Amino acid sequence: MPMPLPSTLEQIMPTTWTRTALAAALLAALLLPAAPADACTSILVAKGASADGSTMITYAADSHDLYGELYFLSGKRFGPGAMREIVEWDTGKHLGRIPQPAVTYTRIGNMNEHQVAISETTFGGREELEGPAGILDYGSLIYIALERAKTAREAIQVMTGLVEEFGYASSGESFSIADAKEAWILEMIGKGKERKGAVWVARRLPDGTISAHANHPRIRTFPLKDPDTLYSPDVVSFAREMGWFDGPDAEFSFADVYAPLDFGGVRFCEARVWSVFRRAAPSLDLPLEMADGRHPEARLPLWVKPDRKLAVADVMELMRDHYEGTPLDMTQDVGAGPYACPYRWRPMTWEVDGETYLHERAISTQQTGFSLVSQSRDWLPDPIGGILWFGLDDTYSTVYVPMYAGIRSVPKTFAEGVASMSEFSWDSAFWVFNWVANYAYSRYSDMIVEIRSLQRELEGQFFADQPAVEEKAMALHRQAPELARDYLTSYSVEAGDRVTARWRRLGEQLLVKYMDGNVKDEYGRPKHPRYPDEWYRRIARERGEQLRVVPMPGEGQP
Repeated sequence: MPMPLPSTLEQIMPTTWTRTALAAALLAALLLPAAPADACTSILVAKGASADGSTMITYAADSHDLYGELYFLSGKRFGPGAMREIVEWDTGKHLGRIPQPAVTYTRIGNMNEHQVAISETTFGGREELEGPAGILDYGSLIYIALERAKTAREAIQVMTGLVEEFGYASSGESFSIADAKEAWILEMIGKGKERKGAVWVARRLPDGTISAHANHPRIRTFPLKDPDTLYSPDVVSFAREMGWFDGPDAEFSFADVYAPLDFGGVRFCEARVWSVFRRAAPSLDLPLEMADGRHPEARLPLWVKPDRKLAVADVMELMRDHYEGTPLDMTQDVGAGPYACPYRWRPMTWEVDGETYLHERAISTQQTGFSLVSQSRDWLPDPIGGILWFGLDDTYSTVYVPMYAGIRSVPKTFAEGVASMSEFSWDSAFWVFNWVANYAYSRYSDMIVEIRSLQRELEGQFFADQPAVEEKAMALHRQAPELARDYLTSYSVEAGDRVTARWRRLGEQLLVKYMDGNVKDEYGRPKHPRYPDEWYRRIARERGEQLRVVPMPGEGQP
């Protein structure tokens, strides 16, 4: 789960950076709240699996401590000796510094100006491999790769090369990496305390397939001689050295060796992948046993072919999921309350009367800081072909707004530093979307209908406008590429701030309509609709003797 680097340290620092300024920046970083990588979800769509021939990846950056904002850093040129400071995302701790290249590229959130996009989910892995010696945490690897890579393969080379040279500083990670032609999964884990570097494996998705990962590694066995499979030279030998594997190299499973599967790994992690696959490829009829944690032998494939090619809107909907229509459906049990709210407050596991139980962990969850769907298209110039569809808060109730790869700035309401987790602001899209969602929890089944209606209206308008926007951008690009970038910047900035304003107005309308548990009609008159009958039955079963109306003698008689 990404934590934004402090803005003072996120900038590329020349060697003339003063010790005083650096000390002040580091103090600010250390005062940031820690943001543990609670859980995230990522989907990958290869060429041939998308309706328009693009590649796509998704990301739900989930943490109760993450303030959602759209990170932006312009590319620059550097002279000899320029250094980049490395600050750990999860803690704000300064880890070290590395040399800058001669040129870095502009990045907009998790996409750069060359349409390369990167996301992640944390899987942890074996306890013996915690605390490796190094200065590159997973968050820094993502953004440094975006600053330095023009292709997905180059991003993998950057990330793995930096880890080899400067060491890894995080637990196990799965990365989604895509450019306009290819989509890859890279999985990496350190070598334990006092040991530098990491072991890793990366696989390119075959054209026509989709994949996903959700806090558990997905790559098991892999071909040892394949141009579309890359791995560290010691990925197998290190496991042998540690005594975790003694079979033939061809039978080596990265996931099973470095992060052995347990009940939680299936029920809280693989179950989200199962839900993506079951919705995208229902013809496979993937059984619940692959998700319930009670059948360790039932394993999901690394990728599947969807039943039909997926549009961007389809992928957005795959990110909106509470296991509806399955035995894990979060809207159906008593925890959903009378209005079918699919959210459960933490902790996820709990004990009562000597037994341990759980709340499901779905893709859509209340603690999302931001989410995205990247779209990379090789038939268009990079500034126009790359789009980061970006949203704040929960995937189910957010609005994805198009941020083009060529933009020079981001919407004010999406920008870094507008507010924080401890500072509310009406100028912050994160807080506006959270305000609406949190109010909706009180009467969810009614309010989510209105939220989803406006969501579809706004996103639908973006899709409808997209051909005309890009036609105009192409015309400007033929005149001068910088004109196209100026136009797309104005378009994306206006779109983001307009959505934030419209969402605030939606919240005001919902507050008026549903105030105090009432529902007002079109004339503003309050009505008092009943709870659902099944909820009344539950109350009657539990408290019927105390709540039953018992007429007094003679009451009600003429």
